[in-house]
This record gives sequence, structure tokens and C-alpha cells, in this order.
Amino acid sequence: MLTVALVGVFAFIQVYSVQSILPELRRDLNASVVEIGNSVGVTVLAVALISPFVGMLSDALGRKWLVVVSVFALALPTALLTQVQTVHGLLILRFLQGLAVPGVSVVIIAYIGEEFRGASMVRIMAVYVAGTVLGGFSGRFLLGHLAEFMAWRPAFGIMAVLNLAGAFVVWRGLPASRHFVANANIASSLATLGRLLHNPYLHAAGALGFTVLFALVGMFTFVNLHLAAAPYYFSSGELANIFAVYLLGVVVTPLAGRVIPRLGIRRTVLLAVATSALGVLLTLVRPSWGIVVALAIASSGVFITQSATMSFIAYRITSGRSLASGLYYAAYYCGGFTGAWLCGVAYTLGGWPATVAILVAAQALGWSIAWRFMPHGPVARRLG
Repeated sequence: MLTVALVGVFAFIQVYSVQSILPELRRDLNASVVEIGNSVGVTVLAVALISPFVGMLSDALGRKWLVVVSVFALALPTALLTQVQTVHGLLILRFLQGLAVPGVSVVIIAYIGEEFRGASMVRIMAVYVAGTVLGGFSGRFLLGHLAEFMAWRPAFGIMAVLNLAGAFVVWRGLPASRHFVANANIASSLATLGRLLHNPYLHAAGALGFTVLFALVGMFTFVNLHLAAAPYYFSSGELANIFAVYLLGVVVTPLAGRVIPRLGIRRTVLLAVATSALGVLLTLVRPSWGIVVALAIASSGVFITQSATMSFIAYRITSGRSLASGLYYAAYYCGGFTGAWLCGVAYTLGGWPATVAILVAAQALGWSIAWRFMPHGPVARRLG
């Protein structure tokens, strides 16, 4: 369980790390709001584009080696960020970071679905999601505080070293697959792809995932610009501290692994999405401490929704799991890219209130998808 959690940490420590230093990057690289928002968006777009292909590769060649190589590969563009001089160079390297992530995020879901069953699978999945939450927090927190003591370019060098260390830890600690069965037949893979593209459960999960990351990326990208501006004037270190709300996810998500088999996936998702939308609305309050509390509420709902949705996929899809995970992540991360872009436009036109309106609309769509297309209790309760 510890190693699976660490896989999540090292996979996501780079994905959103720039969010805590966006005001500095915008100033130093002379970037617009939309351009600097895209420094997050292009990373998740790369994840979306490559995820289905990584799923097919893993179904053919295996699990553990691909996870280890991908964690190592994350260190390379991160190290090159120490030399970036333009916003376009930043966007290219951030895109390359995103290309390495699916080798971890897609493959580990398939690994968990093969190696565990029933309630144990749900708990391990929740532990992995908690690790991704901790990784997302750690990247933002570390880079933000490093930028308080040094320039942001050498700070990226330290972040690269962390990924190198992570590759070694995962190589040593992650057990080899016991139940993996290779499928190297291209025709068979294409047939599996065809079946999955017609699977209504995967459709529902992908559409819901699109709205989940749309809200999370949009919220945590542009709330930083909101808090860095008047009347708050937060520094990079103070913005990094905001992401301590992510630590709630480390606690809440494993608890969700115990709650989901009892409530059922559909009911859990409906409650979690509604909670998250309430949190987003509460970010409109004036005091900074109220905004932090609201972010904690919103992010906790997102983490629970993600854990329930991935458990749903792992339970409902019994063949081609990596490919199914890849297709889900393609939709999920397309949502993140779209959220970064549309919320950037909204923030440019109407500031934080306009951004909140876009976020709540996306969450209302996600709630409607879960209500209409996710199955009722009996299917979900068999997870227990």
C-alpha cells in the first residue's frame, strides 16, 4: 500500500507544480493570463493525447517496468526547465512532462485492478488516489517555497532530482505483476478498443471525469492569480501554503474507500460533486481564510469523486484494463486542458466571479451525468 501511494506521489509531483509560482512566471516570461494558464493546460493535454496509446502498450508488454521508466522520464524535461527563457519554451517542456505521466497513472490502475478484488481493490485504489493528492500538494508546496529562497529556474533542478529518487524507490518497492496476461496481438487490441468505445459505463466515467478535472484545474490555476492580486497580494510561499488543503484529500480519500462499498458509487458521486460545487461557490467570500476553507470543501469533493469513478472503471471493465484507463484519462485530462483554457478566458473577461460561474456549470453537468448514466446501488454494492 505504501509503494502504491508513492507511485501516485511521484507521478503527480510535477503535473501541477507551477500553479504556486504562476504570478512569477507570468511576470518573468511576460505572458498573458491565457498563456500562463496554458502552462498547466498543455501538461494535462499531453496526458490526454498519449494515455490510450500507453494503455495499449502496457496491455501488450507489462506493468512495472513502464511505471519505473515513466517516473524517471519525468525528471528530464523538469531538469531542462532550469534553462527556459520564453513562455513558449515553458509550454513545450511542460507538454513533454505530460507525455511521461500516463506511463504511471494509466498503468497503475490496470495493475491494481488485476492484483486486487472487491473491497480490497477499492481500498488500494483509494490509497493510490491519496498518493496522487499528496503528490499534487507536494509539487506545488515545494516549488512555491523553493521560489521564496532561490530563483524558480534552479528550483526546477531540485524537483528533477526528486523524480530521479522516486524512480529508484518505485523500482525497488513495487512488486512484480502476478496476474498480468500479455496481449500483443494488434488485431485483438483494436477489437478491445472497439468494445470499449461502445461501453456505456466507460462513456459515463469519461464524461464525468472530464467535468472533474475541468473544475479542479480551473479552480486551482486561477485562484492563484486571484489571491496574488489586490487586496490579498499573496507571495509564492503563501500561495504554496494554500495547497495544504490538498492534505485533506490524503485523509478523505482512503476513508472514501470504506464508504463507497456501503453507499454505492452513484450515491457517493452525487454527494461528492454537490459538495464540491458548494465549495466553489463559497470561494466568492471576501476573507482569505474563507477562500481557503471553501477550497478545502471543493477539493475534498473532487477527490472522493475521482476515487469512486476509478473504482467504478476497475470493477466494470474486466479486459483491456490499461486501454480502458487510457481512454478514461484521455477524457479526464481533456477536461483539465479545457478548464485551463476556458477559465483563463473567463478570468480575463470577468475575473474570479466569472471563473466561478464556469466552474459551477461544469460541476452541474457532471452531477447530471452521474444521475442519468451511472447505475443504481445493486451493482456498486457488490464491490463490498
